[in-house]
Amino acid sequence: MKLESISHLYSIFKQYPIISIDSRNCEPNSLFFALKGENFNANAFALSALEKGCRYAIIDEAEYKLDERFILVENVLETLQNLATFHRRQLATPILSITGSNGKTTTKELISAVLSEKYNILYTLGNYNNHIGVPLTLLRLKPEHEIAVVEMGANAQREIGQLCEIARPNFGIITNVGKAHLEGFGGVEGVKKGKGEMYHYIARSGKLIFINKNNASLMEMAKNAGLENKMLGYIEGKEMAHSSPFLEVECQLKSGVCKINTNLVGAYNIENVLAAATIGNYFGLSDEQIKRGIENYVPSNNRSQLTETPNNKLIVDAYNANPTSMSAAIKNFAQVEAENKLLILGDMFELGEDSELEHQAIVDLLEANGFDRVFLVGNEFAKTKNHFQTFENTNELLQYIEKETVKNHCILIKASRGIKLEAVIEKL
Repeated sequence: MKLESISHLYSIFKQYPIISIDSRNCEPNSLFFALKGENFNANAFALSALEKGCRYAIIDEAEYKLDERFILVENVLETLQNLATFHRRQLATPILSITGSNGKTTTKELISAVLSEKYNILYTLGNYNNHIGVPLTLLRLKPEHEIAVVEMGANAQREIGQLCEIARPNFGIITNVGKAHLEGFGGVEGVKKGKGEMYHYIARSGKLIFINKNNASLMEMAKNAGLENKMLGYIEGKEMAHSSPFLEVECQLKSGVCKINTNLVGAYNIENVLAAATIGNYFGLSDEQIKRGIENYVPSNNRSQLTETPNNKLIVDAYNANPTSMSAAIKNFAQVEAENKLLILGDMFELGEDSELEHQAIVDLLEANGFDRVFLVGNEFAKTKNHFQTFENTNELLQYIEKETVKNHCILIKASRGIKLEAVIEKL
């Protein structure tokens, strides 16, 4: 759309500042954006959306324009993105963008929990972190919001750069770079280049990045982007001894050493905690507010979550998985003080030609750590050389569990989202 058209659409958006993209669940007095997908064309549902209470429907196929309630544009997705950028430019709200191969959602949640102790903030809900989710997040931004925390996810190069151009962040943080979405990024170096697009944007147009200076890859990426004078390192901190099952952290805040008792499982979360504490510190929160924000955060959505059932104790991290996060989870589980350990691990997706090698490396790691009871789920793990129990899919595993009751175990559950391993939780 031309700028004049965006300006006109924005005047309508200010009257009806709610966006709907699903005609089945339209909010009254909202604007319906008829997005297209591989298997659907929402232009066909624009009339239904209006009948259910939407005020206007933004469409990009002329045959569906029946009256003035239908706004015809060249491309609905681009219009949504342009509207979000236009809206963002009207507000001076500082925006912190966050990406990374692992831990970005947990870090986003921790940062938001901390900043909420002092500020009225907006943050990405769930995993609305892609080319559609980021615009939808921005269009929820109100003048009363004092800070926005916007998560950005990507499967390939140039996607983070595009999201930065849409959101125009002032601050940035990359949690880490690892073996995630290797197929789309074209290997680990491709991951660095793709995630590093955020650094290049901040170097050009932003104010500051927050960075773990102990991470050599991130420091190299920041240097290559020319960020030497635009970076703030994480505060010092370490895991406290005997912090099983929940992570306990000692960190250096303004008044001295502070002990923080988290509700997170896994020593690998210490960087996420330190990131949140660092950002809270930067934005002027007191030590007490930082501590309270982190300690009050309880993970959900099967991320670093401890669940106790009548039969077992579960460490659930089944929302997503890649070789880096899977290795970290296994190594952490090896340190957990518990009897009768069981690991239920599912395939890692989007690894391309590296898939067989990376799945075998996980099996080798399991054997190196002396685990003897492991359930492996999925076709990729089935191809590996291992002596563990393997299952073609989650349904096959469920059938086994129903026959062979699993009791009195400490169980790690981790897999890529597509394996749907969370289905076994209620059976354990």
